[in-house]
Amino acid sequence: MERVKDKIFIRPIVYGNTAHYLGKKREEDGHTHEWTVFVKPYYNEDPSKYIRKVQFKLHDSYANATRMVEKPPYEVTETGWGEFEIQIRIYFVDVNEKPVTAFHYLRLFQPQVTLPNGKTMVAAEYYDEIEVFQEPTMSMYKVLSHLEGRKAEPRRFHTDCMSFSIVKFFSFFFDFSFCTFFLYLCGINVKSNSFNID
Repeated sequence: MERVKDKIFIRPIVYGNTAHYLGKKREEDGHTHEWTVFVKPYYNEDPSKYIRKVQFKLHDSYANATRMVEKPPYEVTETGWGEFEIQIRIYFVDVNEKPVTAFHYLRLFQPQVTLPNGKTMVAAEYYDEIEVFQEPTMSMYKVLSHLEGRKAEPRRFHTDCMSFSIVKFFSFFFDFSFCTFFLYLCGINVKSNSFNID
């Protein structure tokens, strides 16, 4: 398989989840929240040009815990009552490229954002970059070169997902609320609404 030497492509993505309270605990299963876990391109572009499918591995208590989404939007919506870690595995259009894996801890209670209609919901969004396209195959090179050549605008997200990525890193060592307070002192608001990164 012919590969393009000395060439590296990076595609920025945002992954995470949103959640909202159902209003009360459901009697039939005890579920309290509806949530959606997702993978989105950071820019307004068609991710199916390079992403073939995304696998979400949910908690084993869910029926069909491994969900495969083969076209955008790459997301799974469910209901539940507890937080847990979700494995996200991204497969590429070019089968010669190895899949990449991320782990996201589902958030149901914080951090909260206020929507334009005045309602609140939980939104945990994290920025990351796919850096696996090193010496890509010729077919992938053509696709990624086309995307890099376009001046696509960033998508609109509920939070400053780049700051959330910083919080996620430091949360391994400190309490989440301490991290958000520290970033606030640094002039970074991790609870901004409908943040559009320039």
